[in-house]
Amino acid sequence: MPKDSALNKALVIFSGGLDSTVCLYLAKKDFLHVEALSFDYNQKHKIELSKAKRIAKKLEISQTIIKISSEIFLGSSLIDKDLKVPKKSLNKNKLPNTYVPGRNILFLSYAVSFAESRNIGNILIGVNALDFSGYPDCRPDFIQSFQNMVNLGIRGNDKSSIQIKTPLLSLTKKDIVLLGDKLNVPINLTHSCYDPIKSKPCGECDSCLLRKRGILEAKLSNKYDI
Repeated sequence: MPKDSALNKALVIFSGGLDSTVCLYLAKKDFLHVEALSFDYNQKHKIELSKAKRIAKKLEISQTIIKISSEIFLGSSLIDKDLKVPKKSLNKNKLPNTYVPGRNILFLSYAVSFAESRNIGNILIGVNALDFSGYPDCRPDFIQSFQNMVNLGIRGNDKSSIQIKTPLLSLTKKDIVLLGDKLNVPINLTHSCYDPIKSKPCGECDSCLLRKRGILEAKLSNKYDI
């Protein structure tokens, strides 16, 4: 297979969080050419972008940051300063207000255009359906439906055009931490908190609690910050 084949190239939707960083390291292991695509939508946890830049630089991976107007998104506590991020909840019975309407639809759409125009045949996204989210755009059915749309909607019009890969979809947070540790992911450089206080994790939002639980269950609390 030629080195410049689209099959040898991967684009990672990369936030600088634990899950997307594990995806980036997986891509680095599995593909000859890897690029990172990040998004600035004026999120409260914009510190993640600083972490993403640092990690991409560490891996010597080209990173593109796309600015999306936060005015598109209403009703999300990740953006709206008047809405409080839930703390100590992990409520699986209802959609949390940390949900950003259509975020993954937008991210994947940008990624498809970016990848197609650069002959990149794989897109990795760190969605996870097991641990917690309640987010409709993290479900396997959504990913499959989006893949079907890509198969029909881009140049080539076949299933070999661009493949959306979700390597963490069925993993628990413990599994993700263990995988990251195996790949030598700099987990302490990643940022998971939804509501940081002066760039420091709050320790109480759902994302912080999941990260802590994953590290504790992996028995790696002596190695990684919780």
